Amino acid sequence: MTAERSEQPVPPVTPLLLPSTTVDGHVHSTFSDDAVSSVDENLAAAVATGLTSVTFVDHVRSTTAWVPEMVATVRALSVSEGLEVRCGVETKLLDVHGRLDLPRDAVVGTGGLDVVLVGDHQFPGTDGPWSPSQTRARLADGLSAADAVDQLVAASVAAMVAQPGIQLAHWFSILPKVGLSEADLTDEHLHAWASAARETGSTLEVNEKWACPGPRAVRAALLAGASLVVATDSHDARDVGRYVRVPSILAAASVPGAPAALEGAGDRA
Repeated sequence: MTAERSEQPVPPVTPLLLPSTTVDGHVHSTFSDDAVSSVDENLAAAVATGLTSVTFVDHVRSTTAWVPEMVATVRALSVSEGLEVRCGVETKLLDVHGRLDLPRDAVVGTGGLDVVLVGDHQFPGTDGPWSPSQTRARLADGLSAADAVDQLVAASVAAMVAQPGIQLAHWFSILPKVGLSEADLTDEHLHAWASAARETGSTLEVNEKWACPGPRAVRAALLAGASLVVATDSHDARDVGRYVRVPSILAAASVPGAPAALEGAGDRA
């Protein structure tokens, strides 16, 4: 007599909590050399787009002297009820040790900034930032792709440990510039990156301009419980809060087997 196999109930799948697209976590104004819209114009665009939160951010380096003026300008804005306005700066990661190119007065806290964004504008080298051409030359001279991405992830983790609560902006956008891609990142790399974000209270940005990180990295962040924010990285008020590529990244990241990147990702200047 054959025993009937009992049907086991399938446990419900808990949906991953995706970041809201009513937020824009990275908006540049004319305090940045390469932006065309004022803080006031960006605010008007945020209101018109129906955002619930916007972070005004501008590029700094260690020699930047206008951070207090920028903070004062943002804090003086007349903000509509229902809209949160945050103030931050964006700097670059300098090396594998996680050093940042920050001015001394770029301080998070009462009367200061809400957040520091860190961009992978250049490759974090062992002896300082490497330009894309320098990195490609090192790869041609024998630096392996595996060692290069090891170095990038180690630098990412070091920055988050040294400056807890930072926001990693358009992370992995440097990879296509040096002839690599997110496919070169192992699952272990992504787990270390996402876990460090969770453990340090740092935020990982899903960037419209650069379409990165890709779905696989975003899924790793979601599974690790890391904080995520979407952002346009707009340099023109017409782009504030307007997402085309981010929703596709989030949709792909929400299903198992997420690809490393979407077609065309990381191809904008």
